[in-house]
Amino acid sequence: MSKTLRVVVPPHPLIGHWLTLLRDQQTPAALFSTAMAELGRWLTYEALRDWIPYQRVRVQTPLALTEGTVVDGSVPLLAVPVLRGGLGLWEGGRTVLPNAAVAHMAFERQTGSGTLRCNLNGLPEAIPANAGVLVFEPMVASAATLIAVLERLEAKGVSGPRVRVISALAAAPGLKTLGERYGDLTLYTGCIDAELDGQQRIVPGLGDAADRLYGLGPASSLG
Repeated sequence: MSKTLRVVVPPHPLIGHWLTLLRDQQTPAALFSTAMAELGRWLTYEALRDWIPYQRVRVQTPLALTEGTVVDGSVPLLAVPVLRGGLGLWEGGRTVLPNAAVAHMAFERQTGSGTLRCNLNGLPEAIPANAGVLVFEPMVASAATLIAVLERLEAKGVSGPRVRVISALAAAPGLKTLGERYGDLTLYTGCIDAELDGQQRIVPGLGDAADRLYGLGPASSLG
């Protein structure tokens, strides 16, 4: 049976609200940061709905015994924010998963060749066989950076249902490329845009997420 990339765009009004603020070029950096964190929080919540490990327990209320559900703390969870923009999403995600371990990753595209170089790989030497991994990638445009992250996780034995991706925005061409390589992956995003321009930017998109998040203008200029 062939595997198909699962892309989830939760139909929640708050997700649409915060994404719209991210898209608006008039949104100031402080509000952009809040919107990115809120989108990360809601998308993480949705991603965990049928994925986070839990167990049934019995507890004593002031009046009687009853059954309840608690998160299974014996199952490790690893958050992987992709710098720089992924930190904005993780700010919201960490409110949902405050006890998750965190491994930062960063990539830079080489001038001329266009190849990606990994500048920071914070993945631990070994990832437990029962661990779940959430990757926080600000946007999936060509999907090259996300694939580079997934390749490094795959080299450590982590793939398939053990991985979920949180992204503010995704482009259809990038999702097609991603699905051809990782058909058993699940990705949660605020919206799917149809196109990439000649510079591999998502259209209509939201601009450069990292620059806007940290108050930098075009070409990383101040103001």
